[in-house]
Amino acid sequence: MSIRRGDRPTVTLPAPRIRRTGGRRFELRATAVYFGLLALVVCAAGLTARVLLDAVQRRPVWAAALGLVAVACASAVRRRRRRDLAARAVRQAAAALEVGRDTALEALEPPAPEAQREVAIDFDALDAQEFEQAVAALCARDGCTGVEVVGGAGDLGADVLAVTPDGRRLVIQCKRYGAEHRVGSQELQRFGGTCYTVHEADVAVLVTTSDFTTPAVEYAAQCGIVCLDRDALRVWSEGTGPAPWLS
Repeated sequence: MSIRRGDRPTVTLPAPRIRRTGGRRFELRATAVYFGLLALVVCAAGLTARVLLDAVQRRPVWAAALGLVAVACASAVRRRRRRDLAARAVRQAAAALEVGRDTALEALEPPAPEAQREVAIDFDALDAQEFEQAVAALCARDGCTGVEVVGGAGDLGADVLAVTPDGRRLVIQCKRYGAEHRVGSQELQRFGGTCYTVHEADVAVLVTTSDFTTPAVEYAAQCGIVCLDRDALRVWSEGTGPAPWLS
């Protein structure tokens, strides 16, 4: 302690030391509990072993029987696990074989044929005989049988003869005209006078690259003749419209 004039006496004391013992006490307590539990476990294990040893000495037959039962149970559990593993392997192999079979079948299947596209026919570029051949080809394409092109001198109004898919006799007259030349009623009358009586038609069709006059259409409706104009011919040839014997 030092004292000066005019100054108050100053006393300097050393700081007290604080001992921390809480954590150590906790560690000692946990260690004591751990070793106590360990001692109990060891004692219990020793007591159990002693009881089992006494039982084996007193009843060796029972001990042997219990041992065999335990071994049998362990073997059964092991065999069951093996069976489960084998069954799982078999299922996986079967699934793999099924996938392989499907893949092989898909590889063996021939590729699906591409859809046939109907080629548009330029009827204006055909002459009269080529036009008759084109109409006959359309009939054969759509399932007609016995298709014949008979147009020419003395044809009596029939250019194409065929049998429809449902067995009816088909008689067609072809008129290769320009767009400005329409088919009139007189031409329909001449065709109507021969298609049924001479050619014994079940279905009579007059097809043209042009159009029909109103009187011609009216006469055809009265006689049951199918009129196929330029637009109907186009959709038939493209496969987007019905054949004339289905109209």
